[in-house]
Amino acid sequence: MRLLFITSNRLGDAVLSTSVLRHYVETYPGIRVTVACGPVAAPIFEGVPNLERIIEMPKQKRGGHWWKLWKSVVLTWWDIIVDLRGSATAYVLPGRKRVVLPGNDDDLHRVEQLGKLIGVEPAPLPMIWTRPEDDARARELIPDHGKALLAVGPSANWGGKTWPAERFVKLIARIRANDGLLPNAHLLVVGAPSERDAAKPVIESLKAEDRTVIFGDEHLLTVQACLERSDLYVGNDSGLMHMAAAAGIPTLGLFGPTREDNYGPCGPITAHVRTDKSFEEIWKSGEIWRSHESRMDSLPVEKVFDGARALLARKNGAIQ
Repeated sequence: MRLLFITSNRLGDAVLSTSVLRHYVETYPGIRVTVACGPVAAPIFEGVPNLERIIEMPKQKRGGHWWKLWKSVVLTWWDIIVDLRGSATAYVLPGRKRVVLPGNDDDLHRVEQLGKLIGVEPAPLPMIWTRPEDDARARELIPDHGKALLAVGPSANWGGKTWPAERFVKLIARIRANDGLLPNAHLLVVGAPSERDAAKPVIESLKAEDRTVIFGDEHLLTVQACLERSDLYVGNDSGLMHMAAAAGIPTLGLFGPTREDNYGPCGPITAHVRTDKSFEEIWKSGEIWRSHESRMDSLPVEKVFDGARALLARKNGAIQ
């Protein structure tokens, strides 16, 4: 059997879409998989079982990326074609079964919507498959000193949804305190290459020997393997937050100008906290997408710390 899986350009959406991919991989053991997605998201699929090919689809003028995809797969018979980008491509390719997402439903979490699309309730949890070399590299990057590992994602692709860096610094200090949630924990700081400067205060809040910093200088599956070794992740609404949730670790997402009802972290033990201001209150002042100023000022450190404490208290009872 062969599966053509067409998914997002964006990392976060691509991670959530692995819920669907997981269903087919586990339902049809041995199914051969071809993934078509954006270049940013492509690396997270390199560990998919029975992967035949990843087709990167950088956007081109006049939909040229769709024409290029069609030419590259039209000569193959597909037992299942999944198109989560709602294009017409699935209908002009030779195949037996077609599953096409018609559009986003803002009344549902994206994973719940994907579950309904494939007729599976509750929906499978997102999953990212790592390779032995990723796990080996993670062991090299994370010291084996018996300490807990606290992972944070203090940046995002849009400044409006980033919690102020100085509040991350205060939160980390509280969590790592002798009477904190993870005393003297090693710190893992992750983000995209372009976001390192914004995270600089967080990075420099600890000595080099107490931190591991990854901002685009490692493979995304290595990042995933590092996250799988973590005891807690706290971060802004981003693709890395979704990766942490898919890693199965306690994941706390921070929300303000984005909807947690649609994009909250989805994993076996996850939670979110949002600004004291609602989504509607943040946006009622008018268009803010062009501004890179944080819209997360009304989220206090104490609220995030309490959320992390409650999440860790659930850990022992979580279903893995």
